Amino acid sequence: MSVGSKRTWRKKDLRRAVYAEARAIDDRRFDDWLMLFTEDLLYWMPLAFDQKEDDVHTALFFEDRLLMQVRVARLSSPRAFSQHPASHCQHVLQKPRVTRRDPEANVYETATPFVYLESQLDTQIVLGGVVHHQFVDDGGALKIRRKRIELINRDAALPSIQLFP
Repeated sequence: MSVGSKRTWRKKDLRRAVYAEARAIDDRRFDDWLMLFTEDLLYWMPLAFDQKEDDVHTALFFEDRLLMQVRVARLSSPRAFSQHPASHCQHVLQKPRVTRRDPEANVYETATPFVYLESQLDTQIVLGGVVHHQFVDDGGALKIRRKRIELINRDAALPSIQLFP
């Protein structure tokens, strides 16, 4: 590989990256998890079906790196009373489907059907849908630039989600 060239990531690399991201969340390794994203990240859960990526529409969340860092810091703060006791989660993922692999454009995308469980004391929430990851080669590392979570019931009244589906 010549200096400055990008690596061509294989399907199995992309699938491993999807699993590693979910595992970091489930293991509550939030600082490690945040390192899996690019500086220009977007973590987004649209409210409507076929919603476009912009800041004009209401979303369940639409977060950049700064907001993600604030959420991660809150989860580790002893002053985050909503986390006494701490919430725990588990991602159950189907095999990620690679939907785009374009090394020339440095864009790799996956779609992964999932079930997400989050629990705190005697309260448990269950969410299901498809998560879309957009990966890029960032200095020789595969990093997440975009993560879009499409819930099946995104138009329903949802409980407070403490962690990261």
